[in-house]
Amino acid sequence: MDMNAMHVLSAAEMQACDRITTERYGIPSLNLMRAAAAAVAAVARQQFPRARRVTVLCGRGNNGGDGMMAARLLADAGLDVTTLLIGSAGIPQGDAGVAWSELTNPMRGRVYAVTSAAELERRKESLDADLIVDALVGTGFNPPLKGMALAALEWVRASKAPILAVDLPSGWPADETSATVSGPVFPADAVVTFTAPKPAHVFGQLTRRWDQPIVVAPIGSPEEAMVSALGIDWAGSALALAQTPRAAAANKGNFGHVLVVGGSFGPAGGKSGAPAMAALAALRAGAGLVTAAVPAPALAAVAAVAPELMTWPLEPAANGQIAAKNLAPEFLTTLLAGKTVLAIGPGLGQSTETSKFTTGLLSGTKIPAVVDADALNILAAKPVLLTKLAKGRTLVLTPHPGEMARLAGMTVAEVQANRLETARGFAERMGVTLVLKGARTLIAHPGGRVAVNTSGNPGMAKGGSGDVLTGLIAGLLAQYPGEAARAVEAAVYLHGLAADLAVRKTGEHALLATDTLRALPQAFRFPGYGFREGGGNGYVCLQGHCMKQFSGEATE
Repeated sequence: MDMNAMHVLSAAEMQACDRITTERYGIPSLNLMRAAAAAVAAVARQQFPRARRVTVLCGRGNNGGDGMMAARLLADAGLDVTTLLIGSAGIPQGDAGVAWSELTNPMRGRVYAVTSAAELERRKESLDADLIVDALVGTGFNPPLKGMALAALEWVRASKAPILAVDLPSGWPADETSATVSGPVFPADAVVTFTAPKPAHVFGQLTRRWDQPIVVAPIGSPEEAMVSALGIDWAGSALALAQTPRAAAANKGNFGHVLVVGGSFGPAGGKSGAPAMAALAALRAGAGLVTAAVPAPALAAVAAVAPELMTWPLEPAANGQIAAKNLAPEFLTTLLAGKTVLAIGPGLGQSTETSKFTTGLLSGTKIPAVVDADALNILAAKPVLLTKLAKGRTLVLTPHPGEMARLAGMTVAEVQANRLETARGFAERMGVTLVLKGARTLIAHPGGRVAVNTSGNPGMAKGGSGDVLTGLIAGLLAQYPGEAARAVEAAVYLHGLAADLAVRKTGEHALLATDTLRALPQAFRFPGYGFREGGGNGYVCLQGHCMKQFSGEATE
């Protein structure tokens, strides 16, 4: 098992993990429930510090047991708590029965057993709360919501209070990989789940806003019990790689030399900003050296982006794009001398000469390469060549859905309808690392493993974002050639995290790709997102970026 990765578990695998934790490792299931309840109470108090009146909706299963124990803890902390046990009459059984007993003996706050929609209506005063905790149903639930759970959803809709979901918003299938679901589900303003994320936690739009937290809390299950056959990881756990301290005696030669190739500048206009941003991102990512090779007319504009950037003039064709004559063997030898990573495509163009140069350059070297933008479209027309280029090297493709459709011979709608299997299948078939961009960017590796990125925001839907990502990937590949998969995942996560930090100052409409670059130093230093790094048991925030290792204090 990869101890550096946070694995995504299916609902059945999560149930098996809980069972193994108890049967093989001797940790009572009641202890797991107590730890889960403590996590719910802690997240409630940290994320909603002004909440004094709390209403907890509990089902009759273990999810409800988590809620009942959390209600007791919140009441013991001095909050005004109302607990509603929703469902059929009778005392809950098993661990949930213990939770009910501890909540009611002695009574903590107000506790009501609600068995009908009419009774629920009589408890309308409970909607006048500062926080509602949704602990009706969790991972083991089979949709759709019905009966009293559905009645509770209709009832909750009359409240303006924020909602904290325990495990999952009630009604959301744990194994769902779509961003949204068609059936009725509870709204949520925060989610806390336990041990490991399920597919819905990394793929679904579980909260009302993208910046609201989805937290994974460890509750005592050992790593060895978290076994999954899904082949899906959380990309954010690779951040630890990018935060590895450098050796005191390090020099620039230890961190690689990135060659960025792209740009155009001619009578019909030009695209010098794209390679400039990619090159600057590679520098900011920590590459020891970065050279931007662009058509000579674009050189001055690109060179002006940073004094640390080296440049290399390429012969332009009549249209201002890169000419095929740059493939002269002696010229290529000089251009590639000492380079350890190639990034090609930003602002490149797709003329006949430029296409010839692109395929010739990629064929003429075996160094790791990041292929983006126009270079992707050039290779989309040459699938046989793409397969050959991927043999014996790290080849990273970074398509948006439109480029992915061209690469795979599909429509954009088909790509978006089945992003996970499209990315996984293409990466395996072609032997490449595929970064399928979009909300919840996917990083699919040649061996079939897929990492899901949960950082990023709608403000990134703007020109230049992809160029920055290309540079970040190249920059991290240059530094960690022996850990290419984690380097790509770390770059994707850092890109979104930096944008999430920057958007707090700019807002979504005004966010620029260069704002993301300016926030990158803060993203590199951001605490608390390595999963159990150093053997710790810290909470992890998949979305929202609000937690430290969850020592009980807010980071911001």
